[in-house]
Amino acid sequence: MAMTHRSRIWASTMRGHEAQSQVCAHSDTVASIRTDRPMLREERERIERETLGLGAALAAGAGHRALPEEPDPYRTCFERDRDRIVHSTAFRRLAGKTQVVVYPLDHQRTRLTHALEVAQVATAIARGVGANATLADAIALGHDCGHGPGGHASEDAFDPYIPGGFHHGPWGADVALRHLNLCSETLDGIRNHSWSQPAPGTVEGEIVSWADRIAYCAHDLEDAMRAGIVTPADVPDQVARRCGSSRSQQLRVFISAVVDSTNLTGVVGMDAETADILAQLRQFNYDRIYMRPESVAQSDAVIDVLRALVDYLAGHPELIPSSAEHILDALPTVDQALWRAVAYVAGMTDRFAFEQAHALLGYDLARIPAGIGRGM
Repeated sequence: MAMTHRSRIWASTMRGHEAQSQVCAHSDTVASIRTDRPMLREERERIERETLGLGAALAAGAGHRALPEEPDPYRTCFERDRDRIVHSTAFRRLAGKTQVVVYPLDHQRTRLTHALEVAQVATAIARGVGANATLADAIALGHDCGHGPGGHASEDAFDPYIPGGFHHGPWGADVALRHLNLCSETLDGIRNHSWSQPAPGTVEGEIVSWADRIAYCAHDLEDAMRAGIVTPADVPDQVARRCGSSRSQQLRVFISAVVDSTNLTGVVGMDAETADILAQLRQFNYDRIYMRPESVAQSDAVIDVLRALVDYLAGHPELIPSSAEHILDALPTVDQALWRAVAYVAGMTDRFAFEQAHALLGYDLARIPAGIGRGM
């Protein structure tokens, strides 16, 4: 195949362009910057100490990590955590994991896009109250890395195998992301972001707990509207009057409420009136979206498939690839074969899990509800 004009242009940029004593990305570069000194990590830490509010988490050196490390010359410890999470396999696989709809269509959220939206909400709140936006960003991006395929149904699927039950927050912090050697503040926020878990130990962790709920209440409703499950007219009157029926309106109201209430009281939270509206929106989503018959059937199918995979792989540990060892090393020695199977299946994307069920167990893909099987 002959090179196209576009290919020749692309190839001509292989090395870049000579400009004075260096190579630049563009031949006509005009942008420049002057500084008296490089922006080293210590300078960034100083800015945090001088500008963040009392009680905000402050970056310090290499951070509080299980395994000591040398500090980075340019990045704070929380900036390094954020970068490690973004480049991790667990984070990348969120692109193939369910938020609400399994195998979503083009416009529907995945766990990855959900994490990005939680990070946007969390950093907006953190900046508004003088908290550490970088730490809030890192926690938000990593908060769902412990989720299995098929959304929250995976937690129900794995519950019988894990003493005390399977919880995606602790699993993310203590198993899926353990090998990254993240700071204790980041891990604490990920571990305890769910409202059913103990309170996080930092202001930033509390912010992510609110950001998670605000984000999914707004964007799950938007996805349901796009899918024709509900309409704007279905939104409860009190919710529509207070914060509208669109995602942008709702985010504006709920983010502002957390910022204003936190600045007023010093405790991360929301005024009672707006919190009640958020609760009504969440209840509406629960009744009309999460618990509708199609969603329940979807969850039941996920549970059946994931448990069958765990049971089979626990008896055939040789099928678990060595590439999963960085996760498996985090598991206890008790019931090692079973825990290894859970860890491997929990890391799967939706599609890979059902493909494995078909390949290993002969699972009939025709049994999968339309919301899951679409596109297979």
